[in-house]
Amino acid sequence: MTPYAMTYALHLLAALVWVGGMFFAWMVLRPAAVSTLEAPARLQLWLEVLRRFFQWVWGAVLILPITGVGLLHLHFAGFDSAPRYVHVMMGLYIAMLALFLRVQVLLLPELRRAVSSEDWPGGGAVLGQIRRWVGINLLLGLLLVSVAGSRPGF
Repeated sequence: MTPYAMTYALHLLAALVWVGGMFFAWMVLRPAAVSTLEAPARLQLWLEVLRRFFQWVWGAVLILPITGVGLLHLHFAGFDSAPRYVHVMMGLYIAMLALFLRVQVLLLPELRRAVSSEDWPGGGAVLGQIRRWVGINLLLGLLLVSVAGSRPGF
């Protein structure tokens, strides 16, 4: 396997973990949790799910720029010669990272506090905010994947 192929595969896997995880959480896990669990159990489940998922997202957050810069240099000889879609992908990554950090740093601690104090309505409100930001991030991730998939031969 060439260095380029290995770097590209790692880059795709990191994106798949992040975007695919959000898709699963939004489209599959959330509706199942809402239809089967009462608020206390549902909020506790989401705390555990987010803890585990965010560990993987942190890996993706680190791997994507490292492999992205590697691909930039292996394929385009740097940022200046990269086509516009690469610049768009980098911008979308930065936006996704900002939204992820908002959830991780600001909202997740609020959810933990609400659950630990058994403030189920407050926890539900925070979870609703998290869901909204994850939904926006999922849309950005799907857009990013669409940009990457529709680019000219790579």
